Amino acid sequence: MRFIHLSDLHLGKRVNEFSMIDDQRYILKEILTIINKEKPDGILIAGDVYDRTIPAEDAMRLWDDFLTSLAEKKVPVFAIYGNHDSAVRFSDHGQLVDHTGIHLSPEYDGSAAHYRLKDKSGAVNIFLLPYIKPSIVRSLFPDEEIADHTDACRVAVEHMDINTDERNILIAHQFVTGGTRCESEDIMVGGLDNVDASVFDDFDYVALGHLHGKQTIGRDTLRYCGTPLKYSFSEKDHKKSVTVVDMPEKGEVKISEIPLVPKRDLREIRGTYEELTLKTGYEGTCLDDYIHAVLTDEEDVIDAAAKLRIIYPNLMKLSYDNKRTKEQRVVTNAGDVERKTPIELFEEFYEKQNNAAMSEEQRAFALECIESIWGK
Repeated sequence: MRFIHLSDLHLGKRVNEFSMIDDQRYILKEILTIINKEKPDGILIAGDVYDRTIPAEDAMRLWDDFLTSLAEKKVPVFAIYGNHDSAVRFSDHGQLVDHTGIHLSPEYDGSAAHYRLKDKSGAVNIFLLPYIKPSIVRSLFPDEEIADHTDACRVAVEHMDINTDERNILIAHQFVTGGTRCESEDIMVGGLDNVDASVFDDFDYVALGHLHGKQTIGRDTLRYCGTPLKYSFSEKDHKKSVTVVDMPEKGEVKISEIPLVPKRDLREIRGTYEELTLKTGYEGTCLDDYIHAVLTDEEDVIDAAAKLRIIYPNLMKLSYDNKRTKEQRVVTNAGDVERKTPIELFEEFYEKQNNAAMSEEQRAFALECIESIWGK
């Protein structure tokens, strides 16, 4: 039996104030093309369908269009909500859409939704465990000792009817200890959301969501498929893909990846302003990509972002990498302002802002301005 594992669509997401909805629409069409070719027996979607608990209308329409396309292809979908999704909104009309083969996890009430598929090798059981917190599970099982996320998931799994003689899949949205995070993810202080991987030992394949970089934890079959798009510049070197899971029989799981090519890549360029604006430097590159420009000029370039957008219209971020930014010097308090001259105060302000002292030319210019102002 073949499945496609997706997660963390984050529909409606904005990256550095740029809407990603067109890019998401494009990548979902690419995923549908892959589904047409691979002909899976089911689609596993491991949470964070939306980027916000109250999603924008265009994000909701995009999700509806995607599900409608899958329903028309008669491909069963098994989807859970993540920490970015509203449990109530996500599962709205869940019982109605069940009849179309679209199975949306209901709000967790102590029993995980369970679906059963069959092929010539027997049954495949699919369990849906949406994002849960210890407080939720504690309220449902007051007699259980639940101190953390590991305990919460352990109790939830213990209350599933798992037949270990059959093939079992779990779809979950948690941070499993040992995973690598990205800047675009929510981080809980002190690792309080960690879940020990041993909780999931009874499952032949665990389709995880939550972490944006594709990775495995402990074994190949405990897997994060990652986001279909890059959602931060910490992901600039990621190779996004669709995960295909083949389970021909009990004890045998084959995993492959199909690359996803976005409409616009998210990448970093580095150099002086002159180098980045030199035609021979950018000619032949995709200028519509989402760009983080790192300038190595020692002096700030006036209106650099506006100028660079003439060449790179989707410039998302501009930063500097030079002596000033590397020094990270600690500057003491300005002290008693009444005892210092205006130029001394301005020098301290400049140094605090730039982590570098003013040059003689800058000091002379500032002094000229001060004298001009105070002289009136």
